[in-house]
Amino acid sequence: MLQYEKLTIKQLAAEDRPREKVLQKGLSALSEAELLAILLGSGSAKESAVELARKILAAYHNNLNQLGKAGIDELKNNFHGVGEAKAITIIAAMELGRRRRLQESLEMPAIKNSNDAYQILQPILGHLPHEEFWILMLNRSNRVLTRYNVSKGGLTGTVIDVRLILKKALESHAASMILAHNHPSGNKQPSGADQTITRKITDAGQIMDIPVIDHIIIAENNYFSFADEGML
Repeated sequence: MLQYEKLTIKQLAAEDRPREKVLQKGLSALSEAELLAILLGSGSAKESAVELARKILAAYHNNLNQLGKAGIDELKNNFHGVGEAKAITIIAAMELGRRRRLQESLEMPAIKNSNDAYQILQPILGHLPHEEFWILMLNRSNRVLTRYNVSKGGLTGTVIDVRLILKKALESHAASMILAHNHPSGNKQPSGADQTITRKITDAGQIMDIPVIDHIIIAENNYFSFADEGML
């Protein structure tokens, strides 16, 4: 029986090596596994960087959002050939991607509907393993003036200070507000606590003539809009 040796990246044809492929065909020609292999730099004694990258992506269902939630210890402990330096490189690249999306989202035009708000909020909240509550302060043209992180850790375990929210709205000269928080569980339906805090902030905003025009619940790749469901 013939014995075949495992090919390393250096033994592959030039057009099949990720770095050479970038130079010849551009980044768009590379698969996600090949892009990740460039970050890894090398594989292990048993597999090439591309094979290791494929294994890592498969463990996260080939979903970059899920990979972006991985921590250093998780990557080190679960994948032979991934040490601390490679794990840090991966999570740093994921964070750079998130920050790029966040900067792009803040340059969006005026918010015309709930999906516009979702596109701004998803890079902020969609990847988080814990709950955070944010507010977008808008001007009279529904353009984002500023964003404000109200709390971390979930609505049930965190006191939402409505007075502080209104103070921030006044300081930013906001004409209206959009509330937002995430559900790491993936369930986008509002809880009783979600509805209670929405009513509380909405009532306070009406008194100060700074209306709440929506509350968006982000569940990674989808969302729930209080305004769309007639709950405001």
